[in-house]
Amino acid sequence: MTYHRIRTLGEPSAAEMAKRSRGVRAISEQLRRAIETGAYNAGDRLPAERELALTFDAARSTVRRALDQLERAGLVSRRLGSGTYVGATRDPRQGVDLADEISPLQLIEARLAVEPFTTRLAVLHATRRHLDDMEAVLARTENATDDKDSFTRWDGEFHLLIARASANPLLLNVYNQINEVRLHAQWNAMKEKILTGDVIADYNKQHRGIYNALLERDAHLAPALITEHLAKARDDLLKAQSR
Repeated sequence: MTYHRIRTLGEPSAAEMAKRSRGVRAISEQLRRAIETGAYNAGDRLPAERELALTFDAARSTVRRALDQLERAGLVSRRLGSGTYVGATRDPRQGVDLADEISPLQLIEARLAVEPFTTRLAVLHATRRHLDDMEAVLARTENATDDKDSFTRWDGEFHLLIARASANPLLLNVYNQINEVRLHAQWNAMKEKILTGDVIADYNKQHRGIYNALLERDAHLAPALITEHLAKARDDLLKAQSR
């Protein structure tokens, strides 16, 4: 079961994954990606340290240090006698309640407040690996012009990669919460109205422009482009709501 969930990250096999993932950083990154892509959801309990040690063919002390990194990043919390859970130390039901209270317009307003500065930091801190991952994700969004669900998934992944490239764990934690709200039923209902083929094509062009600005390390252009991108998303949402 543990192998199955972590294999959702795209590793060829459990055995190959284990060989590649014995170090603290590698284990931390695998689990981080599993959390960020939804293989583990907010409130889920991670497998016990012993199970993770078997999965990654690593010492329990190595697994414990990897979990320590995730806890410092605000991605998991430890509960004495209970285990390690995805999300900060709060009742996991609070995230659901918050999503119920936030409208799609309020979500975009929050993104406009957060993402331009996060993008500015990504210009400064993005590594070659971050940029390569973004380019790979863009290829998927650009191949999803006729699939709203697939586009939404990879669109979220692209923006999440920008948050990761900011090298600020608190901002990444904030964006993880934003992504939780994006998966809520209210947004799912609106995307059916908003995401026409033409709109998806426009968003893809904007994503490509943002990526190119990050690639060029343009700290003025990249935040301006993501602001323009989110402003268009807000305008498209308002148009859809008025229909």
